[in-house]
Amino acid sequence: MSGNPDDERIEELRQQKMQELKEQAQEGGGERAEAQQAAQQQAEAQKQALLKQNLTDGARQRLNAVQMSKPEVAEQVEQQIVALARSGRIQDRIDEDQMRELLKELTPDKSFDIRRR
Repeated sequence: MSGNPDDERIEELRQQKMQELKEQAQEGGGERAEAQQAAQQQAEAQKQALLKQNLTDGARQRLNAVQMSKPEVAEQVEQQIVALARSGRIQDRIDEDQMRELLKELTPDKSFDIRRR
């Protein structure tokens, strides 16, 4: 791992949130919703771990930049990378150039021609 302070802070926040969820679950009432929320958080943590394992720092930064401007495209890319990783079709880590190509494939081309008649 890179030992990035941001990554460490995200991990701390995730641990705090998991602890809060555990405390809420022990209090009773709404256990089903809390269990569902905890399951979603765990799935998100697994997804982030897979992305961290299969993306270089440059690719992760590019994906984060896309996340800020186009969250739906970033989510689609994340899902595709996770699916590829789970199926074992990623041999090496995805670098920034490969991420650009992936984003180019998944981003609809908004250019069009205007022709006068």
